[in-house]
Amino acid sequence: MITAPLEQFQILLLIPLKLSNLDFSITNFLLINLLCLLSIVLIIYCNSSEFKYGNYKEDSFYLISNCWQKSLELLTEISAQLVNDIITSNKERYFPLISVLLNYILLSNLIGLVPYSFTTTSHLIITFTLSFSVFIGINIITIQKYKMKTFSLFLPANTTFFLALLLIPIEFISYIAKPISLGVRLFINLMAGHSLLKVIVGFSWSMLLLENFTSLGLVVPMIVLVILFGLELGVALIQAYVFVILTCIYIQDGS
Repeated sequence: MITAPLEQFQILLLIPLKLSNLDFSITNFLLINLLCLLSIVLIIYCNSSEFKYGNYKEDSFYLISNCWQKSLELLTEISAQLVNDIITSNKERYFPLISVLLNYILLSNLIGLVPYSFTTTSHLIITFTLSFSVFIGINIITIQKYKMKTFSLFLPANTTFFLALLLIPIEFISYIAKPISLGVRLFINLMAGHSLLKVIVGFSWSMLLLENFTSLGLVVPMIVLVILFGLELGVALIQAYVFVILTCIYIQDGS
């Protein structure tokens, strides 16, 4: 049984597998990532007509939507709405990226709420990989489009030489801070929420083990636990939405 609040974020070795000097061991971190990606594929496939009838159609979803298909349509509509509202040029080009980011982050956050599971987005390696991948991709597209004019971002117009010596480092640091803040925001919110939930769960369990506990002493921690779980569910949804919104804004700034 996990006793410390931070032990739930520990990466555990499940199946050791080494070939020569290469380590292919399976951990809970890898397992949850694979489960998340596999869940997205299965949900899409099981709601398609190919799964039911064995043939592929261009319109591969049922005419009467079930709950899973409605969820997929809602996520797709949210992604399309964000792209249409924020990005002004080449909207269709960025829709797959925004849709994949929203589905992956949201599903990872929700899987992390399941007891004894693992939250991959509560680790900086995942959040920084997502944020810096987006950041590097945006910079590549911007440099391809604007060439050397891209570096004018760090130097405002009509700036004197001595003022430029001060502004260029400040603008560069603020520019680099974008992917860092994007990854840290997702990491901190999920890690803090899960740690707080673990503390309240441990407190509630301790109250249950007391011999002479009153009904009020049992009910109050459980009510707080339910409220915190609802808040953590909201955080999981909001943080995935915020991540893709900021991604769209950065794409728009770069394009």
